[in-house]
Amino acid sequence: MITFSSDLFEMRNYDYFLHAQSLFLKAIIFIIFHFSFITDAKAQVGDHRSEFAVGVNGGIVMSRIGFLPEVPQDMHKGKTGGISLRYTSEKYFSSICAIVAEVNYAQMGWKERILTLQDEPVINQETGLAEEYQRNLDYIQIPIFARLGWGRERRGLQGYVQAGPQLGFCIKESTEANFDLHNPNTLARTSLVSSSLKNASNMYFMPVEKKFDYGIAVGLGLEFSHTKVGHFLLEGRYYYGLGNIYGSTKRDYFSISNYGAIYVKMSYLMDISKSNNSKIK
Repeated sequence: MITFSSDLFEMRNYDYFLHAQSLFLKAIIFIIFHFSFITDAKAQVGDHRSEFAVGVNGGIVMSRIGFLPEVPQDMHKGKTGGISLRYTSEKYFSSICAIVAEVNYAQMGWKERILTLQDEPVINQETGLAEEYQRNLDYIQIPIFARLGWGRERRGLQGYVQAGPQLGFCIKESTEANFDLHNPNTLARTSLVSSSLKNASNMYFMPVEKKFDYGIAVGLGLEFSHTKVGHFLLEGRYYYGLGNIYGSTKRDYFSISNYGAIYVKMSYLMDISKSNNSKIK
């Protein structure tokens, strides 16, 4: 086992990680608490509706793994898509309250940034090419969101924010590399892991140990609705994984190996049932 050379650097990185995690969790808890408060108060001033819509979604996902010890990375780019379901329950003052669920396929993973200490590409001795490595991890993901929207519901624009848990399961993994993984150029790499672990137990050959993934996600978006056509949505979303893809005990190399991902998605929803409420615009 290789010991990280700078304990102080690792402690600072870990403290930063815990601080960022705390802030993100507080933001999610605030949004969910706010949603719960207004749904509990609907008997007082809430304008009830019961509307159900289904549809499809698709887009791109840019992900990376938060390794500790650190592995320099670029964003791994993949596709995502699936089905969407939405139940709208009420309007509380100006806030439109709904529950959203999706079942998606997503191409996740990480792409190592293989550079020298001078920030130059590492050239492989055999191929003469700059070394490139990428791990592809395909997931089935199920996010469930509490959603708050502001604007028009049936004809016009609406802005919204949504947050909630996301579950995932890895169904496939593969590797892309332009060099022999048993013979990388280990000279002067910035990646401690890649330069130090020179046998078949290094990260290039480590399969995912924990296929089940879970975390929290928050999204911001715009929705355009037309009474006869349906709903068109454009959303940006951030996902923060709370689980690790590798073991994190004292006997394991990585103490942290969780996901961070950005989604850009478009969705189309069609109404299955509508409320008979003349106040809905």
